[in-house]
Amino acid sequence: MPNLRLLWSFVRPHRRTLALGLVLGLFVTATTLATPLVTKWVLDGLADSRSITPAVVALSALLVAGAGVQALQWILLGRMGERVVRDARTSMVRRLLRLKLGELGGRSSGELVTRVTSDTVLMREAAASSLTQLVNGTIALFGALTLMALLDWVLFAVTVASLAAVAVLVAVLMPRLARAQGAAQESVGRLGAALDGALRAIRTVKSARAEERESVRIEAEADASARHSIRAVRIEAVVWSATMAGVQLAILLILAIGAIRVDSGALEVSTLIAFLLYAFQLIDPATELAREFSQLQSGVTAAARIAELQKLELEDGHTRPAVPHPAPPATATPHVLTFDEVTARYLPDGPPILDAVSFDVPRHGHTAIVGPSGAGKTTVFSLMLEFLRPESGRLRLDGVPLEEWPAYESRRRIAYVEQDTPLLPGTLADNLRYLRPAATDAELWAALDAVGLTRRAEALPDRLDTVLAGATVSGGERQRVALARAFVADPEILLLDEATAQLDGLTEAAVQAFVRERAARAAVVTIAHRLSTVVEADRIIVLERGHVRATGTHTELLAADALYGDMVRALRLSTAPAGQERPWKSDGPSAKFDGNPQTASERAASKG
Repeated sequence: MPNLRLLWSFVRPHRRTLALGLVLGLFVTATTLATPLVTKWVLDGLADSRSITPAVVALSALLVAGAGVQALQWILLGRMGERVVRDARTSMVRRLLRLKLGELGGRSSGELVTRVTSDTVLMREAAASSLTQLVNGTIALFGALTLMALLDWVLFAVTVASLAAVAVLVAVLMPRLARAQGAAQESVGRLGAALDGALRAIRTVKSARAEERESVRIEAEADASARHSIRAVRIEAVVWSATMAGVQLAILLILAIGAIRVDSGALEVSTLIAFLLYAFQLIDPATELAREFSQLQSGVTAAARIAELQKLELEDGHTRPAVPHPAPPATATPHVLTFDEVTARYLPDGPPILDAVSFDVPRHGHTAIVGPSGAGKTTVFSLMLEFLRPESGRLRLDGVPLEEWPAYESRRRIAYVEQDTPLLPGTLADNLRYLRPAATDAELWAALDAVGLTRRAEALPDRLDTVLAGATVSGGERQRVALARAFVADPEILLLDEATAQLDGLTEAAVQAFVRERAARAAVVTIAHRLSTVVEADRIIVLERGHVRATGTHTELLAADALYGDMVRALRLSTAPAGQERPWKSDGPSAKFDGNPQTASERAASKG
């Protein structure tokens, strides 16, 4: 089975440990199988008035040795199971972080987390316990049956007939059990996804008084999981009960038929007792096999869910290679990035998001990209960062096609501040050093000062070493931390996706000063809605419906492009040439192309 092969792929590195555990299990099974024969030895000695001391010593040795070796086996296999889980989780995490963004787009993070956490635990039980116990149980079962056949073939035939009926029932029920367990695990994944989404939007949930609605929705997934799990439990109960009933029926038949054979002189009493002891020993391996088959089925189902992740497409090696590949020779060009007739779409049969787009990004200076929603602004950044590949056309870095650059090297040169500005797990220092781990504390404080976060950082309990997950950080502060992280990186290309949207006027002025300083020696590209950002730009690119509509300075576009003029006039701002218009700061840095007919100052006046 493919899923069993996947399960074995995680166990294979530990096959020596598994083999040793199997040998120890076989030793325990051998001591268990030998016990009835030694018991017969004791009984025969009593009947013949012979010394039973050697038999008692042997029986005691078997019990002690079996218990000690079994404890060692449990420790050994338990440790192996935890290592299998660790390897599986590490493999899955590494793969998830290297998937193409498109592969993650339609999947909930909560559902993926469930696969890394709960599915790997089920796989551990199957790999460390079920495989070994299945082998041990099978050997114990067939070993006991073999010795029973040697003792009396008539009673052996009765026993085999009883167990055969149980085996047929188990074979019929196992596929149903697999389907029920798979459905239960899928429901757990959906439950995790629903809860993750609700917790991420907890402010919206509470403000909308939707706690009860979300609870009902999540509970529906919990109920579905419970229904499938209960169905699986019912099937397991039938399997175990049938197994126990089959063994008990065999014991009753052995007693009845054995008594007849003893009475007729065809069987010795000591042989019947030994046979009965083996029959009682069948209870453990028979029920164990039923249980381990069920557990193995859960592990195989979990392996199938993990296998789904193995089929998702990875990015083309955006990790640092052990031996870095040399960068291609860059050509002498004043442009660090060039879009040459680039067409891109997210779905193969969907409309193009960018259609034959061409423009250059100067090696130094500030380039702003503006346009209505859906114009393709974020797609431009996705192409620059290789989150998306162009369908046609060519994107060049330093005059060299981007696909010819080592992927790790091309992203190393870029710092990206996204619009949502998530905090990364860890301390404030960890967040600031994320793009440049070797940065000094002095450089971190300088970056914090540039975004106006110095006092806030000094007030944190452990300053730079404060774990941000446990601190109260506002949306504006998260945005400033992300900006500071980019400042620490000191990149050749700085991409800002509406990175000042949540900043106050004083802080934005400080950030704009940094952007001006950075633009003097590097390329700064912003997706902008704020007029304060636009007028600071050396060059503005206007996108509309996936096309470059116009390029120029703020003054040039006001005079030449109707769409740009409409966006500005929507804020009732002056369209007079630069130098004659009133300062943009009079309307505040938070003014946006949002279609609001009032300026920021007018809104403030109306509130007053």
